[in-house]
Amino acid sequence: MKDLTQGKEGRQIILFAIPMLIGNIFQQLYNIVDSIVVGKFVGSVALAAVGASFPILFTLSALVAGITIGGSVLISQYFGAKNYHKVKITSDTLQIFLMISSLLLSVVFFIFSRPLFRMLAIPEEVLPDAVRYFDIVIISTTLPSFMLFGISAIMRGVGNSLTPIYFTVGSIIMNTILDIVFVLGFGWGVEGAAWATGISSVAAWLALWYHLNKNEENIIRFNLNYKKWEFDWENFKLSLRIGLPSGVQQTLVGLGSMALLSIVSPFGVATLAAYTAAGRVDMFVSMPAMNLAAALSSFVGQNLGAGRFDRIRNGLWATLKYSTAICIALSLVVVFFGEDIMHLFVEANSPHYNEIIRIGKEYLLIVTSFYIVFSTMFVVNGVTRGAGATFVPMLITTLSLWIIRIPLAWVLSDMFGERGIWWSIPAGWLIGCFGAILYYNSGLWKKHRVKTALS
Repeated sequence: MKDLTQGKEGRQIILFAIPMLIGNIFQQLYNIVDSIVVGKFVGSVALAAVGASFPILFTLSALVAGITIGGSVLISQYFGAKNYHKVKITSDTLQIFLMISSLLLSVVFFIFSRPLFRMLAIPEEVLPDAVRYFDIVIISTTLPSFMLFGISAIMRGVGNSLTPIYFTVGSIIMNTILDIVFVLGFGWGVEGAAWATGISSVAAWLALWYHLNKNEENIIRFNLNYKKWEFDWENFKLSLRIGLPSGVQQTLVGLGSMALLSIVSPFGVATLAAYTAAGRVDMFVSMPAMNLAAALSSFVGQNLGAGRFDRIRNGLWATLKYSTAICIALSLVVVFFGEDIMHLFVEANSPHYNEIIRIGKEYLLIVTSFYIVFSTMFVVNGVTRGAGATFVPMLITTLSLWIIRIPLAWVLSDMFGERGIWWSIPAGWLIGCFGAILYYNSGLWKKHRVKTALS
């Protein structure tokens, strides 16, 4: 556990963010290796199938993830106010909710997987692989992934961003090894990639849960004896009030990704495969800003609980400087080496080889040119999220995604082909960034400090 209310703001945030960043680098490296293995050794159709599953999987977890954010905000504020009893109750309540909701959602999405893919206009040649991959992942990973994410969020709330990384890295190493064994060794295709993900997710969750329960004095210990679990409805409603807008925001993003996928899919296998491969690189480059924003949220939560508004302002400016410098460096790498990066994902003998390379490179050139806008939007939203002010950011996301990006993608794709879809992405970021800055400057987010943190 770490007290973020003392010490140099920028140093505290960057040191807190580094473990999360390392873990996510490994996570994205796994996603990249996964796509390389599938694309190189199974084919472009399989690569497109794996990519088609991602927006649905993201949407599945989005609403629940918002509630998790609400719980994490409460924990960080309670911890900053030294109210350890409330920290324990919030931790238990959050994990019980995640366990129940993950089981329910996995069953529903498993039943309706094929209709969902048909609704997204996935090409017929991609559909069988997409359904097989999705069904295995949804049943084997939903519960462990939700619980792993929840425990990690709880630990971040009490200032521990390092411990979950060890288990995440271990899971990713296992996942990568199993990926190679199942796909290359056993020849299981997309099913092998799916089972590798499921097995490693279960192993990571059980290992982290065991670690969490080793110490009897741990204030966030989640007892293996269910009779000792504490579910507090008032605490849950407070988490819901804080987290639901963020959950709706994340769900809108997920649904937006699905809507974007439905616009991309009719352009065919090559475009869908290129979108999948370039999207993996896209996530890798955007990751530092997202992790710095997550670290800033925990920093803001603790300092808001302690009433240190001066540290919040200093922390924001320090984080903006870090994220801008990192984004510029990574964007330059992608701009200059985008074509070489795309070659990693495509089988040389694929009939779509040249087209996938061309489309993917075009995507990367357009989107990475605007990463500073993206990083600024995420970091500023990190402040308001840490304060528990999530409703206005939800409205801003709705505007930038559903009023700007999706309609623009539909119109521009008709005029300029897939290139028009890529341009709609930074257009949405620009509107979202402008709205986030306006809301931060209004100061209204400061009123969302959890009053019960001191009681």
